[in-house]
Amino acid sequence: MRNEDISRRLGLEGGDFYITAPSPCPYLENRMERKVFSYLGGPSAPNLNSLLSKRGFRRSQHIIYMPACDGCRACTPVRIVADEFEATRSRRRTLKRNGDLVRRIKAPKATSDQFSVLRAYLDARHHDGGMAEMTVLDYASMVEETAVDTIIVEYWKPDPDGGETLIAAALTDRLNDGLSMVYSYFEPEEEARSLGAYMILDHVALARELALPFVYLGYWIDGSTKMGYKAQYQPLERLTAGGWTRMA
Repeated sequence: MRNEDISRRLGLEGGDFYITAPSPCPYLENRMERKVFSYLGGPSAPNLNSLLSKRGFRRSQHIIYMPACDGCRACTPVRIVADEFEATRSRRRTLKRNGDLVRRIKAPKATSDQFSVLRAYLDARHHDGGMAEMTVLDYASMVEETAVDTIIVEYWKPDPDGGETLIAAALTDRLNDGLSMVYSYFEPEEEARSLGAYMILDHVALARELALPFVYLGYWIDGSTKMGYKAQYQPLERLTAGGWTRMA
């Protein structure tokens, strides 16, 4: 597809968009994936990131992309309606279990504490995934190569001796209408805390504090057990051909 055809289909005349060659889908067996992508840079990058996120794109460093697979529409952008979100009894238990944690919002600067938690997370949960061989330099690039409004949300556990230990973090973009959780990770030895769920719940709380209506979770993928959990965070909206609609 030509660049101008991609731009016209997205309603962004004059934009520089490209499409990748087919490659094996990491989520669904016997499927091939392709992505439409563009580059973020310059003073317009934050607004472009917000605009394209509303249209189903996701950011990775200076690249913003969206699935454009031939004959497959399994990837569905989803976002939590923060103001209307009500925690279930199970979610309230998760919040209570983590009531001792301290949230700290930092600039997008990689630290050794963050990388230590990420490395443990990847080794325990994604040892055969695409990020399995990530080095500290790779991690620094993931965090620091951003032209948009990006933060690191850290979660610290108090220690018995009066110190603190980092046990979870989320790389998050602040959009015009919400928070976009780019990537989150946690200490696998703290599995009983349900930290993945807790970070989503806390981002809903943070969105409310910032008067932002949505928390963008990326793609819910029909048929993928890895991404199925996102449907649990109701009220949830999904992006369809007719715009954002409630997902039952």
